[in-house]
Amino acid sequence: MSIRYNDRGKFFTNVITKETVPAIMQTLVTSVQGDLHVRVNERVKDELNRGEQFLAVTNAVIYDLKGQRLYETNFMLINRDHVVCIIPDDENTTYRQQGEKRT
Repeated sequence: MSIRYNDRGKFFTNVITKETVPAIMQTLVTSVQGDLHVRVNERVKDELNRGEQFLAVTNAVIYDLKGQRLYETNFMLINRDHVVCIIPDDENTTYRQQGEKRT
């Protein structure tokens, strides 16, 4: 990893620091619940407006449109062109049956 400093002491690195935002991401055929990765001090909207084609999601659970669990994975990428909407999941409102926990 390379680190560069400017004349004011600010440093620059190739590492991009991101924080996780619990969210529900809706596509035309599935709903994905997981942790969306967004740059620190930026909004989800800012991440969508970047030139990067894919959104990183961890701890993802994929559901069909009827709410049936299809798949679970620790990491996935979602093509942002296929995202219909993103809902912050602060209240943990999901398709999950009451009492079901994500592992």
